[in-house]
Amino acid sequence: MTLHLRVGFMPLVDCALVILAKDEGFAEAEGLNLELVREVSWSNLRDKLNVRLLDAAHMLGPAAVAATLGIGGVKAPMAVPIALNLDGSAITISLRRFEEMARLADGDMADPAVSARALAAMIARRKASGLPPLTFAAVFGFSSHTYLLCEWMAEAGLKLGEDVRFEIVPPPQTVEALTSGRVDGFCAGAPWNAAAVAAGIGAMVLCGVDLRRNCPDKVLAWRADDAERRAAAVSKLNAAILRASDWACRPENRDRLAMHLSKPDRLALPQDILEPVLHGELRQGAGRPPRQIERFIRFDREALRPDPDHAHWILAGMEQAGQIVRSPEMTEQARAIFRPALFEGS
Repeated sequence: MTLHLRVGFMPLVDCALVILAKDEGFAEAEGLNLELVREVSWSNLRDKLNVRLLDAAHMLGPAAVAATLGIGGVKAPMAVPIALNLDGSAITISLRRFEEMARLADGDMADPAVSARALAAMIARRKASGLPPLTFAAVFGFSSHTYLLCEWMAEAGLKLGEDVRFEIVPPPQTVEALTSGRVDGFCAGAPWNAAAVAAGIGAMVLCGVDLRRNCPDKVLAWRADDAERRAAAVSKLNAAILRASDWACRPENRDRLAMHLSKPDRLALPQDILEPVLHGELRQGAGRPPRQIERFIRFDREALRPDPDHAHWILAGMEQAGQIVRSPEMTEQARAIFRPALFEGS
């Protein structure tokens, strides 16, 4: 008997394994009829999962932790039986701001400390001239992107939300927000940084891997009670995603993966933006040559194991961002979200 599952996703490269599970037939091979639902915001995904309009969802790991802890206005206990990737993000700023920072930089802008100090110098100049603060965005408050921005700015003693304004901009809206001047920079997952560079309006300052390798990012989240009650469904979907992981990790399949992702009901972006990202070629903009980064985004089986230790970095990021004051109870709850036993049984 075929089992029907509705799985929500956001249009990002890191939804790839969910897309492949459907489009390459891996879910069907596991006895699943997978219905994929493209969403417009991370809060929509969380809320629809919570009220069971979705069975599972492509989700920010920190968003699953926040929902479980009941911070951010929603109390929705989650379980993560499998991750979907590690790494894959970047910080991009407008060309105008990049050129200003480059003039102020004392050293190589590829060094996070150098670029952070250049940002601090630009902020100080603007303040002295009576200009409004800069605005940076992340895709959601509870996200690795928010915490990477905090880490980068802390290199120069800056605080997100104080020294610079902070906004939430869903991934597909980041390029327009930069184009319109609503934000001066953003941190988001691939391919939206590459899309800003391709549009000629942005320059990548740093990749997430420059700040932190093997950074927790997206997961496949279920309601905690459903993950326990529907063990067979969890196992089948895990198995389909693991098949997709093996397929995606073969270099000869990357261009076909770009084709799947480019479709109008998936990411709706040209393949020539997606293919370089999948091959680890990061186009930086501002007249600089592309960077080649091995394993810029990880889809391998090792990366997919839900690691309870990731909860510690997430909680530290929440604390640095002023979202929580950590407690032992929080740590215990957050660690319990990541369920390696459900992964290893797949």
